[in-house]
Amino acid sequence: MPRPRLYRRIQFNPNVTYFKPQGVPMRNLEIVELTTEEVEALRLRNINGLEQEEAAKKMNTSQSTYQRILSSAYKKISEALIEGKAIRIIKR
Repeated sequence: MPRPRLYRRIQFNPNVTYFKPQGVPMRNLEIVELTTEEVEALRLRNINGLEQEEAAKKMNTSQSTYQRILSSAYKKISEALIEGKAIRIIKR
């Protein structure tokens, strides 16, 4: 049986939950899903400019877990931008 997920502190609730390439109907797009954890990790690092250690503390997680969350977010966003996919933010 897998270990239960720990609660990660999310202090940001996005108003916008979809981003898509301009001029392409949603029905023609593949969707990449970002979790609110990934959006929070991006916000802390890129908007607030926090270092990994401080951002991990704010999210109530370890530095290595924070880094995995951040890397996953970067990969998904890169995929969406390069391959012309839509991005959906989901709560988990």
